[in-house]
Amino acid sequence: MADWDIQDLEYWDEKIREKVEEFGLSCYPQEFEICDHFQMLGYMAYSGMPSHYPHWSYGKSYEKLKTMYDYGVSGLPYEMVINSSPALAYLMRDNSLCLQVLTVAHVYGHNDFFKNNFTLKSTRAELTLNLFKIHADRVRGYIEDPSIGIEKVETILDAAHALSLQCRRNLAIKKLAPEEERRRILEAAQPTPDPFQRVHKRQEYTPPDLQKVPLSPEEDLLLFVRDYNPYLSEWEKDLLTIAHEESRYFIPNIETKIMNEGWASYWHREILNSLNLPQDLHLEFLVHHNQVVRPFPRGINPYYLGLKLWDDIKRRHDDPTPEEIEKYGKPTKSGIQAIFEAREVDRDASFLRRFLTEELMREMDMFQYEPRGDELVISKVSDKESWREVKETLLKNVGMGSIPVIKIEDADYNHNRVLYVKHHHDSRDLQLEYAERTLAYLHQLWGHEVVLETAVNGKRALLSYSDKGFSTKPLK
Repeated sequence: MADWDIQDLEYWDEKIREKVEEFGLSCYPQEFEICDHFQMLGYMAYSGMPSHYPHWSYGKSYEKLKTMYDYGVSGLPYEMVINSSPALAYLMRDNSLCLQVLTVAHVYGHNDFFKNNFTLKSTRAELTLNLFKIHADRVRGYIEDPSIGIEKVETILDAAHALSLQCRRNLAIKKLAPEEERRRILEAAQPTPDPFQRVHKRQEYTPPDLQKVPLSPEEDLLLFVRDYNPYLSEWEKDLLTIAHEESRYFIPNIETKIMNEGWASYWHREILNSLNLPQDLHLEFLVHHNQVVRPFPRGINPYYLGLKLWDDIKRRHDDPTPEEIEKYGKPTKSGIQAIFEAREVDRDASFLRRFLTEELMREMDMFQYEPRGDELVISKVSDKESWREVKETLLKNVGMGSIPVIKIEDADYNHNRVLYVKHHHDSRDLQLEYAERTLAYLHQLWGHEVVLETAVNGKRALLSYSDKGFSTKPLK
């Protein structure tokens, strides 16, 4: 039996909103929904969305989550909050009053981050809930169409889901229109101005191939296939568009996980410490807070790392040590100004690069490990010699850093409609079993052979998938 009722939640929500305004947070209108554990499992399977198109993978995700929950292998989140306007958050019915107050404050931290971080500006929060509902209606329409049906729809969605994260990652950078791109390529092909041209040999001008498709490497795989495969039907193109639009919504959340969770943890702590909670609620709050922001023995807890960084940024601006003043210069803004600015202009990779210092890494005992046989062995620690390498390894694996970057180079390779794609290798080889399945899905959508240039064990290689299956060969 819960130790609260709706009037209690309304009372504390009002108190928290007063603190939100007092601290200068800027939020979307906020709505809450109370749910039980079955509903929470469903929302988790659908990434928090109250409406979503059907696909077998979401049912599989639900059954996996439910089984792990039933057997006590994993628990449920205290809350889920959606980047929308109004923002929608789910609260677990079985949580105690203290936990509800904590999560409501945590939600307003997320809400402020959603509204103000630059990476999330492209998500068009006011349209989010309607957009996902419209997508669901369109997909269900294709499933119910006797000439299409669920098997054909799921075949396309299987491929679209596998490729949906192969798209532009920084949506703040405007994609050039075709005419602008031609102009840029023509300008880039011009010889560099030479003030001593009269005494130098004339530079040769090689005109660019403006008939090549694409003119420059293309990151949006699904949109490219949609626009340049003439054999796709309209409903197939629409499914690719839907999968692409939904990945665009989720990528900014992936790119800011550490910042966002740390920011929400910072503000739920500040808000609850300022509320003068009754002693029993305050003690319970401290227990739950410390459980959330504790370091993990292996891997990164985004709540812990994010909170440590926000606290350190504020401290270094409000109360820097003499050594920090000598190393970084005297602060020109207050701690609050500094964290509000970083919340607006950074993503995880830039946030860590700018603010994760050698001293902070050592304080958190950050290290790098790798598998050796059946064991995991610490290979580097954050000492004077290796802290930069540990930091670079972390930077490579936050946000979308763990997703390989693959771009389309040529849609008519060898003038045979072969799709030539290139992996931008960063010292990490592709896992060949995943590469094979990815190329199989791309081949399915393109309808012709697909060739991928990459590096395997330090040597350039071509991976290809055609009607004959998967093959590899060295590239000279």
